[in-house]
Amino acid sequence: MTDRRTPWPTLLLLLAVCYAVAALGSLAAADSGDTYQALDRPPWAPPGWLFGPVWTVLYGTIAVAAWLALRGSDERVGRRPAMILWSVQLALNLAWTPLFFAADAYGWAFAEICFLWLALVATVVAFARRRRAAAVLLLPYAAWVTYAASLNLGIWVLN
Repeated sequence: MTDRRTPWPTLLLLLAVCYAVAALGSLAAADSGDTYQALDRPPWAPPGWLFGPVWTVLYGTIAVAAWLALRGSDERVGRRPAMILWSVQLALNLAWTPLFFAADAYGWAFAEICFLWLALVATVVAFARRRRAAAVLLLPYAAWVTYAASLNLGIWVLN
């Protein structure tokens, strides 16, 4: 049974939080287009223009997943830990962009994205306990973070 007490305005708030993280990240990466293009990149690196559309969709699914997790059960058991994990992974998501793009600290960015990945996996597990659809919505994000981590590692090694 789902908790109908988590209203639509909560979804709007979660979307606002996620897109605020996106906006802050884009500010950190704003002047990095030429730098990214100049880097030695692994052959599996996408063109720079692809990141914006992918992240736009992913941030939306991150918000909807949190909303579904909040609505996951009439019981409040597990709600707080799940949302703490969601907040931690989102903060780690935000921290990665300035490390990689603004500071050009590719090694530190790789270490940080590994922590992000671990926090994200923990969030998926916690969300699965609340509502399976919430966990499933995070799987494309987990796949992208895995891909981004491999790209980050490749760039660090090559540069």
